Amino acid sequence: MDELMDRTLDTVGPRLKQLRQRRDITLTDLSEETGISISTLSRLEAGHRRPSLEQLLPLARAFGATLDELVDAPPTGDPRINLQPLPTRDGRTILPLTRRAGGIQAYKFVLPTGSDEATPELRSHEGYDWVFVLNGSLRLVLGEHDLIMEPGEAAEFDTRTPHWFGATGAGPVEFLSLVGKQGERAHVRAAPKRHLGED
Repeated sequence: MDELMDRTLDTVGPRLKQLRQRRDITLTDLSEETGISISTLSRLEAGHRRPSLEQLLPLARAFGATLDELVDAPPTGDPRINLQPLPTRDGRTILPLTRRAGGIQAYKFVLPTGSDEATPELRSHEGYDWVFVLNGSLRLVLGEHDLIMEPGEAAEFDTRTPHWFGATGAGPVEFLSLVGKQGERAHVRAAPKRHLGED
């Protein structure tokens, strides 16, 4: 039993690093969110330190995961996905819709009412993103394009292109997002037709 526990704990470090990178946050951000020092987080991810329950609990909350998911407990046979929102500081709700490691990940985003005068902070990273608007109007700034997407519209793009998402002043917006690593593209390709300011 001790040997099995040792093997289980040895796999936690790489899983923590993968979850952090999937959320695209730094060790500094995670340290502020959990109260665990940067050096301890780094040692945990590298496998140089075994995690304690006092460390796993805030990490699970920060990643929106269960303790079973952090330690890769054996599956229980229940296929339902445990929809636990990822914590954010800006009023957004992010629901992971997939729970497997690697590959394309699915999320549902709910963004609060925005401002039509908001100045987007564009960012870029490796990979591809596919979005599909469920409700409300989604403002997508992609490179030089400033688009308004309505329910039923989808967009796909290389995330190395600087981009930003936001709700408009008309109200909150809900959308689905499929995020893949470099080269893992989604198959639906439908570009939005309306631009910001168009009737």
